[in-house]
Amino acid sequence: MAKNDGQIVIKKYANRRLYNTGTSTYVTLDDLAQMVKRGEDFTVQDAKSGDDITHSVLTQIIFEQESKNGNTLLPISFLRQLISYYGDQMQTFVPSYLEQSMHAFGEQQVQIREHMAKTLGDTPIAKNLQIPMQLMEEQIKRNTEIFRKAMEVFTPFSATAAKPETKDAGRKADAKDVEDLKEQLRALQTKIENM
Repeated sequence: MAKNDGQIVIKKYANRRLYNTGTSTYVTLDDLAQMVKRGEDFTVQDAKSGDDITHSVLTQIIFEQESKNGNTLLPISFLRQLISYYGDQMQTFVPSYLEQSMHAFGEQQVQIREHMAKTLGDTPIAKNLQIPMQLMEEQIKRNTEIFRKAMEVFTPFSATAAKPETKDAGRKADAKDVEDLKEQLRALQTKIENM
């Protein structure tokens, strides 16, 4: 098997055909998706230049998976938020955050499966049971909220700029703060004059 540092090398030719050098066979994007699911490590190289194009091929697999009816994982709000970070100062933080979030999600998924296996025992139902959608949705909401809060740390004014009603409330709070400060200054000035 031809491997590159323990990874299977997939060559992509100009005619868009993918060649698995490990098995000496042509493969499809669906085959690569199955390899990912099995945990097989591979890189994709441009057959002519030798450039590593793994990222673009994996992105293409995600695009194709998302295009299939009823098979979407990425909600529109997430896609919009993700697109908004391109070219933004936050772009450098997003990849590592997403990687850590997916790692944590994977660990939680294993824990949930183990809990269900303990609860249901070694039955066929337990072996074939999918994680209940409600638990996953709750975890996704928690992760999204954590992500939103983390992003606010780096862009504290973006949240108020996004919603006009929040912006107006922020202005009212600012005006009240200014009035409070003026009152405190008047009180201090009076104390100084009385001295």
